[in-house]
Amino acid sequence: MSAEAGSERKTEVIPQWKREEVDDLVETLRSYESVGVVNITGIPSRQLQAMRRDLHGTAELRVSRNTLLVRALEEVDDGLETLTDLVEGQVGVIGTNDNPFGLYKRLEESKTPAPINAGEVAPNDIVIPAGDTGIDPGPFVGELQQVGANARIQDGSIKVLEDSTVLEAGEEVDQTLANVLNELDIEPKEVGLDLRGVYSDGVFFEPEELAIDVAEYRADIESAVAAGRNLSVNAVYPTARTADLLLAKASNEARSLGLFAAIESPDIADDLVAKADAQMRALAAVIDDEEALPEELRGTEIAAPGAEDAETAEEDAEEESTDDQEAEADDTDADDDEDGDGGDALGAMFG
Repeated sequence: MSAEAGSERKTEVIPQWKREEVDDLVETLRSYESVGVVNITGIPSRQLQAMRRDLHGTAELRVSRNTLLVRALEEVDDGLETLTDLVEGQVGVIGTNDNPFGLYKRLEESKTPAPINAGEVAPNDIVIPAGDTGIDPGPFVGELQQVGANARIQDGSIKVLEDSTVLEAGEEVDQTLANVLNELDIEPKEVGLDLRGVYSDGVFFEPEELAIDVAEYRADIESAVAAGRNLSVNAVYPTARTADLLLAKASNEARSLGLFAAIESPDIADDLVAKADAQMRALAAVIDDEEALPEELRGTEIAAPGAEDAETAEEDAEEESTDDQEAEADDTDADDDEDGDGGDALGAMFG
């Protein structure tokens, strides 16, 4: 019999239950927008069932033989065949209509501490913390010392004198250490579904790409929005979100120019009169010869009544305009304050 004939015969004798399982998997995978592969190594059956219940309504976990998972991913196609390289060891496939970032966050939050068994590899450094173990003097102090903990019997109890790293990440746990950790109720590992990768909307995501700090990401977006708004205002590029700011800035600059150049306008007439009065009183204050002054200005000082308000007429007008601008953009950051001071800058440029 030729090799080709043997291959065909092997294909023909696939058990019916396997075909049904693959068909069921294919139907499941096609019903979700995002599909991933998760590692389930070391998760007890009872906890795995509990995780399935917790995911109900947001995601669906399917566990099957790896060969059947690979066949199902290949039959679905649509890019899911890129996940077949991740199907190795004890794994399952997970489908969700949530985005990959939400799926990753949910899986990470669902992890719980668990004891580590002999023969397992430490996921991180295992440390026995300093303190009273609460265990009466006995052979256990020798076991602590054997695994590398600085332990002594003091005041009728076994105490660990300092934080002791008893195993480094990547090293294998032996039976003695497993017993010690179990006695101290130390659970050095987390049990949960580790996402190996997820495919969504034509894009493959690795776990490292999904592990983002949401608060930091939001702050970056807000900062970018503020910078874009400032750029639009400074470049005088009108948009739906900056039109009001640009109009307020232009009004502010026009008022400052009108006050400096003494341009007659009903809108700034009162301010111009106040400014002129302030200048007159300031000049009168530096004239030594009171006989040269009108009677009402004799003895005038810089701080004469009304002079301070007159001198700040321009500032009051600018502050009023700036207040209007800030009311239009309640989320503007410190950078936006520079936009509101455009009138000050223009006024300073002219005098």
